[in-house]
Amino acid sequence: MQRASFVHQLTVVKRDMGFSGIDPERVDRGSGSNHSYRGTVMTDNAAPALELISFCIGEQEFCIDVKTVREIRGWTPATPIPHAPNYMRGVINLRGAIMPVIDLRNRLGLGVTIPETRHVIVVVECRDRLAGILVDAVSETFTVPRESLQPAPDVGVEELRYIQAIISMENRLITYLRMDDVFPAQVSEAA
Repeated sequence: MQRASFVHQLTVVKRDMGFSGIDPERVDRGSGSNHSYRGTVMTDNAAPALELISFCIGEQEFCIDVKTVREIRGWTPATPIPHAPNYMRGVINLRGAIMPVIDLRNRLGLGVTIPETRHVIVVVECRDRLAGILVDAVSETFTVPRESLQPAPDVGVEELRYIQAIISMENRLITYLRMDDVFPAQVSEAA
């Protein structure tokens, strides 16, 4: 199996730090030296496995497809936009492009993030636009077979549309998010 450069670089950072989190001090804070990542994972199976990246919000763990991630940056204060939804922190300048930043904790109904230097912005591509999601920390990349994805329980709550699947892995549950629903059309068009 070939690993994408993103997975390789994240693995090197994890190995050098000796733990599975991303050290915010090693994440770029606007010097222009961030790395952009595009990668695919090839497997021998007919249905390719999913390469995911996980991150934490409080005590909960979430993940998204690593192919949607373009960059991981340290927290940068966002400029608020008047009349924006309460989960939108504002916009930042990403090398000349104005990009919206979403407080994922708030968007998922888990409270409001009070950003500190330990927080990171995961830059994702959604609907051919870039947007950032504010999370507590990035944890790891991992590969799972598609058949290990379990549907979210149907409890009749509208907010479950954000959940693509639940992954049970090593005595923990990881929520696989559906980014197209996390970023509504009007927010992704703000980029």
